[in-house]
Amino acid sequence: MMPGTLYLVGTPIGNLEDITLRALTTLRAVDLIACEDTRETRKLLAHFHIDKPLTSYHEHNQRGAGPRLIEQLQAGQSIAVVTDAGMPGISDPGTALVAEAIAAGIPVVPIPGPTAFVAALVASGLPTDRFAFEGFLPREPKLRRRRLRELVHEPRTLIFYEAPHRVAETLADMAETLGPERRASVGRELTKRFETFQRGRLDELAVHYTREAPRGEFVLVLEGGQEASGPAENWREALSGLLESGMKATEAAKAIAKSHGVNRQEAYEAALAIRENAPS
Repeated sequence: MMPGTLYLVGTPIGNLEDITLRALTTLRAVDLIACEDTRETRKLLAHFHIDKPLTSYHEHNQRGAGPRLIEQLQAGQSIAVVTDAGMPGISDPGTALVAEAIAAGIPVVPIPGPTAFVAALVASGLPTDRFAFEGFLPREPKLRRRRLRELVHEPRTLIFYEAPHRVAETLADMAETLGPERRASVGRELTKRFETFQRGRLDELAVHYTREAPRGEFVLVLEGGQEASGPAENWREALSGLLESGMKATEAAKAIAKSHGVNRQEAYEAALAIRENAPS
């Protein structure tokens, strides 16, 4: 028996008019639709007068649901995977199902559709020729700042998803870690009625969303950083030399940030560590 086909169907991220004719044709033709939230998908299908069996497939049940879907595909059924909004596999468990299907020799067919991070990128005013999609940052502040420090010298435009209740805090961490003057764009409720874009410096945007309670879904697009001028330890050696010459930690960090393209806060923390570990 020939296996069925797994279709990855992109669905609107807000405006229902963004669905493609091919997506509608596919959803009408498959035997089963696997979705994040059956309630959300039923609304979409009802709008386009599509009546198909639904099954739940999301991050909390993928270990059990995934093998069952593979069995159905191997039995010859065709299955469409959809998310609540956007392309399956982007910041959702669709990736795991695709890998399982490929390993089982099942055909996988993408049906392209809207993706929030692409919409936010092209409207940001920042370079689009090279970019890095980072998805969601860690929720815990310490881990979030650590991840941001790893991206200080990333030269590509950076793109993040963020929950509304963490937008202001995340922007403040970005301003502190990546530099307050770095340009950024914050896209909210993309393709929906209240779609907005706020563009400016990270420190300005952090203040803006502290004063205005964020609502809706957000995509943060940031200007890339300066690539490191040399091996990671070169600037630390230079910093150590400045401290040995008697320069204060704050001034030494400022000088290294300017000469080596290092984040000033990172350089300052390194200066404190050098002072603390210096022989008395």
